Amino acid sequence: MINHAFDKWCQDIEKRPVLAIISSVLLVALVSGIGFFWHLGSIGLIDETEPLFAEASRQMLVRGDWITPFFNNETRFDKPALIYWCQAIAYQIFGVNEWAVRLPSALAATAVVGFCFYVLQWYVAKQNIHQDGNHNQTGAFSHSSRRWMVASLGAALIALSPEMIVWARAGVSDMLLSFCMVSALLCFFLGYVNEEERCRSREISNNNISNLPHPPLWLSPGIFPSKWYTAFYILIGGAILTKGPVGIVLPGLIIGIFLLYVGKFKQVLQEIRLFIGLLIIALVSLPWYVLVTWRNGWNFINDFFGYHNVERFTAVVNRHSAPWYFYFLVVLLGFAPYAVYLPSAILRKNRDSKTNLNISFWQRKYWISQSRIQQFSLFILAWFFGVFGFFTIAVTKLPSYVLPLMPAVGILIALLFNDLIAQDKSYRISIVPGFRLSAWVNVIFVAAIGFTSFYVPRLFGEDSAAPNFKQLLQQSNLTEIGGIIWLAAAVILAILLMRKMWLSLFGVNLVAFCLFLFFVLTPAQYIMDSERQMPLRKLSAIAVQNQRPNEELMMVGFKKPSIAFYTQRPINYIRSSETAGEYIQNQAAKTTQQSLIVFAQPKKFAEMGLQATDYKILGDRGAYQVIRVPLK
Repeated sequence: MINHAFDKWCQDIEKRPVLAIISSVLLVALVSGIGFFWHLGSIGLIDETEPLFAEASRQMLVRGDWITPFFNNETRFDKPALIYWCQAIAYQIFGVNEWAVRLPSALAATAVVGFCFYVLQWYVAKQNIHQDGNHNQTGAFSHSSRRWMVASLGAALIALSPEMIVWARAGVSDMLLSFCMVSALLCFFLGYVNEEERCRSREISNNNISNLPHPPLWLSPGIFPSKWYTAFYILIGGAILTKGPVGIVLPGLIIGIFLLYVGKFKQVLQEIRLFIGLLIIALVSLPWYVLVTWRNGWNFINDFFGYHNVERFTAVVNRHSAPWYFYFLVVLLGFAPYAVYLPSAILRKNRDSKTNLNISFWQRKYWISQSRIQQFSLFILAWFFGVFGFFTIAVTKLPSYVLPLMPAVGILIALLFNDLIAQDKSYRISIVPGFRLSAWVNVIFVAAIGFTSFYVPRLFGEDSAAPNFKQLLQQSNLTEIGGIIWLAAAVILAILLMRKMWLSLFGVNLVAFCLFLFFVLTPAQYIMDSERQMPLRKLSAIAVQNQRPNEELMMVGFKKPSIAFYTQRPINYIRSSETAGEYIQNQAAKTTQQSLIVFAQPKKFAEMGLQATDYKILGDRGAYQVIRVPLK
């Protein structure tokens, strides 16, 4: 009964394009709103990376210099300018605040979810037509239902995954890069399929007009790439402008692997109009690189290309090393709890409608002979393994590096779901054994999360920056609530699995994750913010209120860039207490200023050689104090 009503609703949507667009936008807005925008600006900037971007963007706006990024009055060449431009524009519209800092990332994540939704529904619709040329029902749901169910599930899985949520709520460049790369890859595949369809149309038209003396101009290939390939080149330019050479190297690697595997490398190299495409990429990305190099010369080249690109790939930077299996754990936890279905999604078999055989991705001869639309799952696999392999080889490792493969994971699992609801009963039985194993792993994994939640406070060590966090977390009972949510989900999953209600498993995972996000993660981040970041914001406000003209601000023994953002003043960072003591003595010998303001932990003042009578405490919050040290 429910299936019939849902099928009728989906068929009504397809008959009304406006309703289909509105429904799609509402669904993407719902899952993105929950994952990315809910309480987006409710906590302060998180040290250390986020305030670096936020303050560099603010200084860009204040200075009116949109070419050279600065932080704390020093050039910052870690990343290209696109993220700074986006944040600075958000400041102009919404003011300088946490919400504006994170808005570009949240919008980029929403665009990723929306584009993946569009491509999934496009693919399912194309696949239906390719298989039987009509929209008759062949499985548990009609073609119309499958189209919207698969696209909706893929969008929900991507939006409601930990890795996407974390970086969509962070004011850094990673999500903007992911948007450019993910969208570029999807645009390439759309152009790849569209070019084949254009060739078929051209062949049919040529047969119809073979007797005409002058063929129409639209039949000639032309010198410009198609609209999807053009969009691909523009987005690659955006990726380069977001994070540098990786923006073209990684998509090029993925596409190259895919085309070589399906035997279409030379053919596609011609149809994409590579020379014109490189010009488009250059027009988008190179002007800023030329201008910033012209202004800063080798300082920019050595810092950006040498340190932040070549060195990060070939050596450990900032102690960000990890074992070879690091990204296995990142994918498992970053796409939890749905990642347990990834092995089944990778090993799923495609049903050949002509031979009625099940084909695996490693059977290359089959894929070479298939139409381009049928190679979609193979393209997504190349995308996943390309990103995963590239950063596994890289020496410097960070969880954010594999963010661009998370949408590929969501698409692969959505395609597995499509197989479960699309095929005839005999095929579903052939695919269920592998899926059943993944489903039982899902139960065990969710149960393990539930049991672990009860012991989370015990896993935390002592943190000098947030000494009371562990105690407050225990008192809040949030970990117990999280444990109950996940254990209840594990029980429900087991019951559904024993009753062979395969399709409901995904819904239970999504609901459990949303409950965990609402009732555990969000309150926990408020506790963490109150202990770790709020004291710094309050001390920053105290320093600004008490600062005298030309009075220097110092930070000793720790480096928290958020203070530079919240004071909106330059900060003199000194790591060593002894060095800070010597600096104060040297400043006292000068006549340029009467006093200076120091941020530090109380124990650092004695190490600096200061007695209690040598300074005045202006504020005391959390683990830190701000003091005034008279120099005269």
